[in-house]
Amino acid sequence: MSVTNNIKKVLIANRGEIACRIIATARQQHIRSVAVYSEADQHAMHVKQADEAVAIGPAPASQSYLVQDKIIAAAKQCGADAIHPGYGFLSENATFAKRCEQEGIIFIGPPASAIEAMGSKSRAKQIMEDAGVPLVPGYHGDEQSAEYLLSEARRIGFPVMLKAAAGGGGKGMRQVLTEAGFQEALDAAKREAKASFDDDLMLVEKFLTEPRHVEIQVFCDQHGNGVYLFDRDCSVQRRHQKIIEEAPAPGISDTVRQQMGESALAAAKAINYVGAGTVEFLLDGDDFYFMEMNTRLQVEHPVTEMVSGEDLVSWQLAVAAGQPLPKTQQQLRCSGHAFEVRLYAEDPDNEFLPSTGLLKRLRFPAEGDGVRVDTGFTEGDTVSVHYDPMLAKLITYSDNREKALAKMLNCLEQTRVTGVTTNLPYVHRVLENADFAAARLTVHFIAEHSEALVPRAFNTDYLPAMAFCLFKTMQSDSAPLTDEGLKGFRLNHQRQYYLSVQCQGKAYLLLVTANDGQLSVTCEDAHWQVSGDWHNETLNLTVDNYQRRYTVCPDSADGWVLFDGASALPFTLQRPDFGQHEDAHENECVAPMNGTVVKLLVEPDSKVTKGTSLLILEAMKMEHNVKAPADGEVAQFYYQAGDMVDGGTALLEFVADE
Repeated sequence: MSVTNNIKKVLIANRGEIACRIIATARQQHIRSVAVYSEADQHAMHVKQADEAVAIGPAPASQSYLVQDKIIAAAKQCGADAIHPGYGFLSENATFAKRCEQEGIIFIGPPASAIEAMGSKSRAKQIMEDAGVPLVPGYHGDEQSAEYLLSEARRIGFPVMLKAAAGGGGKGMRQVLTEAGFQEALDAAKREAKASFDDDLMLVEKFLTEPRHVEIQVFCDQHGNGVYLFDRDCSVQRRHQKIIEEAPAPGISDTVRQQMGESALAAAKAINYVGAGTVEFLLDGDDFYFMEMNTRLQVEHPVTEMVSGEDLVSWQLAVAAGQPLPKTQQQLRCSGHAFEVRLYAEDPDNEFLPSTGLLKRLRFPAEGDGVRVDTGFTEGDTVSVHYDPMLAKLITYSDNREKALAKMLNCLEQTRVTGVTTNLPYVHRVLENADFAAARLTVHFIAEHSEALVPRAFNTDYLPAMAFCLFKTMQSDSAPLTDEGLKGFRLNHQRQYYLSVQCQGKAYLLLVTANDGQLSVTCEDAHWQVSGDWHNETLNLTVDNYQRRYTVCPDSADGWVLFDGASALPFTLQRPDFGQHEDAHENECVAPMNGTVVKLLVEPDSKVTKGTSLLILEAMKMEHNVKAPADGEVAQFYYQAGDMVDGGTALLEFVADE
């Protein structure tokens, strides 16, 4: 499919993997690409891949990627015919779409009127109701007093969902199980909505107990043509944020699938839609209800591309250039099955707090044969506190769901990340779950399987491998883990050492004896005979006549990460005389990461009980409650609302009860 010469140069008003994705298709279409970048992104992948790049300001998105004047000025400076907003940032901003039109720049997205129609969830619900699209029972009006919203929640019946009318991506969203928790949830949802969208208008909807989240990809052109490119299941979510998507949605009858597709297309035509869009439904049995419409390309669009064989960014460029859709509904085909996993820099063992830092290792499986990796990072990049912590999207495809799932598990087991903590082991446990394999999916999947998804207990069978690596490192005269430092090392006569290995918060004292090319490793009552070789981060090990292969990568001067499949086990050598002592600041609650203090929740000198929320910290677009570690008293706060703090900074003085 060729694109007309109406678009010769496109500016991508975004960053990360979506900018790289758009650049790739633009290059295939012989369209020049222009990246924009903040100070934090000067050396980012999307900047290096674009044909041109324009600096647009400081690291915070509010001073760079979200400043419309800077984006428009950059487009004019480089002579871009069109702007592609990607997703997030300005992609669903009707004012920006209008600005582009006024400046004579093609906006690669729907008209501003369509964005406005769907930008307000309350208005969208009314439009869908008029178009005959089924809705979840709820309140979508303008009366916003807390008393009235509570009365509507009572009318609908608890449990209910509070949603930001201008929201998306799980922001400004709270589930309320009982009336007792309504006011606190409403306050939090409104604060988050105001911070994310500058609009705290709220919706109240009935909370369905076992729904699935199924969405339909729609596409319309400027000539009145429209199609739907099948469906995706996005039920596996954490805090309303999708982490695993698949296409097509499993276990849906052909009749329901067609009804949903036709309803989605009716929704798009009701607002004279143009371009790529996604209509999201809650599916309850064979009944489905309109949830919202995203007036942009979706993060999970690759699974649709895999099963349809279509390039949706290419379609976007064609439609924006005035061409008709490349295919009719009858010409579209859905075959095979695809999965997408979102790889985040976050710590599942610490309330999924985002993890920032240098990507010391970033290795993905080879692409091709049904494997695709969309990323905006490369090894040596830094994960910044200023942006979404998604590192990559791993996508797999095969001719059926079972094979595509097996391929995804294998891909996760080949992915290597050090320098930051990721959700990779967590999503691997989700995919391994028997209910997931059987496609028993609901939006409550994560909550219902929380016990099964906790990290597995540390297996002491890894200790021989750690002991082998530490012993070889200690014998090296040069820096740990360099090939030069390991050359010529021989285990040729008996030596004994005590090694203290720290892993997952626990220290293990190992007695290691070297004799005739073997190590004898003892830890308490366990004993292993170990031999092997370690080269280019590959550890081939024989333990008691059982052979295993691991990957072991350096992480710090005295730290490494052992990879076994999808498991990543950081471990360190605890050297003597480190001078470690108990934390002298145990009564000071610390910031879990870089962020901004949003609100102090108690007064100084207040008596509180363990678990009481003391202040709210906002980081990476999400709110985090800092809670009392024990019963006691808040002596003083060190910061006020609006102050920025670094991770690890003491936020307040807390005096625990005796």
